[in-house]
Amino acid sequence: MRILIADDNKLVRRGIAGLLATDQEFEICGEAGTATDTLEKACQLRPDAILLDVSMPGGNGLETTRALREKVPESKILIISQHDPKQLLPGALKAGAEDCVDKARLFLDLLPAVRRLRQ
Repeated sequence: MRILIADDNKLVRRGIAGLLATDQEFEICGEAGTATDTLEKACQLRPDAILLDVSMPGGNGLETTRALREKVPESKILIISQHDPKQLLPGALKAGAEDCVDKARLFLDLLPAVRRLRQ
């Protein structure tokens, strides 16, 4: 599964890449630090999944999700956020994301959430 990691914090992107490296089925095909960069790279790379921070420079995460859904409808979107996923999930699903993961629980919840995207 080819994955684009989109987060404005390079340290978070590196941490996510490290977690995903534990599963050989995951390939990081790119990284993005802004909403604009995320849209451009998603169109170029056509990843299977996009891990998208909901708060990035250049655009609201839910707006970015809607734009990604239009431009790369085949890519699955997993929102990562420091906000409560239970509150964010209804809006994220409506915008076109598959799920949300709490950044505070990435170590525990990220791999299972990404594995569910393969189904």
